[in-house]
Amino acid sequence: MTNEMTRQSEEPIFDVAQIVHVEVLSPTPKETVAFYTDMLGMEIVDQVEEKTYMRAYEDSYKYSLIVTEAEEAGLGHVAWRTTSPQALERRVKVLEQSGYGLGWSEEEYGQGPAYQFTTPDGHKMEVLWEVEYYECDEAKRSKLLSRSQKRPLYGVPVRRLDHINLMSSNPEADTKFLVETLGFKIREQIKDNDHVIGTWNSVSNLVHEIAFMQEPNGVKGKLHHVCYWYGIPQNLYDVADLLKDHGHFIEIPPNKHGVSQAFCMYAYEPGGNRVELFGDAGYLIMDPDWKTITWQMKDVPGNGDTWIGAVFPDSFWTYGTPAPATVPLKVAAE
Repeated sequence: MTNEMTRQSEEPIFDVAQIVHVEVLSPTPKETVAFYTDMLGMEIVDQVEEKTYMRAYEDSYKYSLIVTEAEEAGLGHVAWRTTSPQALERRVKVLEQSGYGLGWSEEEYGQGPAYQFTTPDGHKMEVLWEVEYYECDEAKRSKLLSRSQKRPLYGVPVRRLDHINLMSSNPEADTKFLVETLGFKIREQIKDNDHVIGTWNSVSNLVHEIAFMQEPNGVKGKLHHVCYWYGIPQNLYDVADLLKDHGHFIEIPPNKHGVSQAFCMYAYEPGGNRVELFGDAGYLIMDPDWKTITWQMKDVPGNGDTWIGAVFPDSFWTYGTPAPATVPLKVAAE
């Protein structure tokens, strides 16, 4: 990526702390919500008009997922929390100057004011500071003081939101925007010679909280997947068994990435959006002077996409939501 090492060697920006929540759009919201509750053990926090707010049992905040009824599947928005109110003010000034700012949203369920913006490709995002924490009632309270609530008794419960992956007509431009405006660091990337076709980026010691992948037809603003975390690989086999038995399409069974080194699997929820499930979070980055790892696309199949497991299908590189009319939103079970 042009000047990436120069940019990342400058004084770092520590104003953005983490991903807060993701909003996904679904033409079948009832079925999508049931997928997250019955299969992945998530809890419905509240329902407000066409929006359902959901959480995993180790999420700190009130919710981490919003399922919103819409005509097409896809991304609603991604929310990022800053490290302080002052950090929010600083990032808003930069975002306003970028030309991609949309303005303030003063009223949103479970949070304070948020400044909304888009990536160059059109993905909607927001930054905020004030959040509501989850208040667990006594019946659900875990004896582990570091856990937000007891492990649910249904499905194979995911533990927390991990990351978002977005398809982009120009991954290099979208990545550069997040690096320069919000302080993201490029951890790994895939190039085809000099052309950037994928990046994995974070503001923490995780390998990524957001990734961008090339949309093969140049379509803007698409969602590749939202990812939830388990912590141990065995959970992937457990949930794969459950999903298969209940007719949900598994695109990629339990596997291990080369990029990020995380144990993973991919399935489609009934609305058509892809969901990734992490069996662990891969490696952690402690080095403050981390150098971006660059893969060439010719070396990725069988190494970068999958390190242990079958080579990923073509759909992994081509399918995102909203999907073209030729691609069914709900893929039939095998």
